[in-house]
Amino acid sequence: MALFSKRLEHAVRPLEVADSLILADLHAEDFARPWSDAEFESLLSQTTVFGFAVLPLGKRPGAPTGFVLARQAADEGEILTIAVSRSQRRQGLGRQLMDAVLRKLHADRAAALFLEVEENNAPAIALYRRLGFHQVGGRPDYYRDAKGARSGALVMRRDLR
Repeated sequence: MALFSKRLEHAVRPLEVADSLILADLHAEDFARPWSDAEFESLLSQTTVFGFAVLPLGKRPGAPTGFVLARQAADEGEILTIAVSRSQRRQGLGRQLMDAVLRKLHADRAAALFLEVEENNAPAIALYRRLGFHQVGGRPDYYRDAKGARSGALVMRRDLR
């Protein structure tokens, strides 16, 4: 008898300032220097900052299990941060979040979207390449892990026009 795991369906919705605490919790799962709920609240209060949360649907909809935060200035967008709960990875949630940002920027007629990703984060780099991003630069020693080890960042860009 084969066992199958049932994938939950998810919805994407715009972020709200009230999401700040859960965003800080999700961010803490992945980043050695996680952002606080006050930092998320401050960012989400800015008119140029926007984002999306992904949450499971069903009989008892849950709290967001992932999010993306972005900024738009003139005709360029930038991914500030993105995180998906470790228990929810490899289900296409990061792609859904990035698609939501891309749709918004296309609607706003932005010309490009930029992001930085740790050079050793192969799953994220693969996702960004599938989404049409290409490397345009790098930042040596940009990230630091919990033990103080440093790693570089790739600067990636996707043209939107």
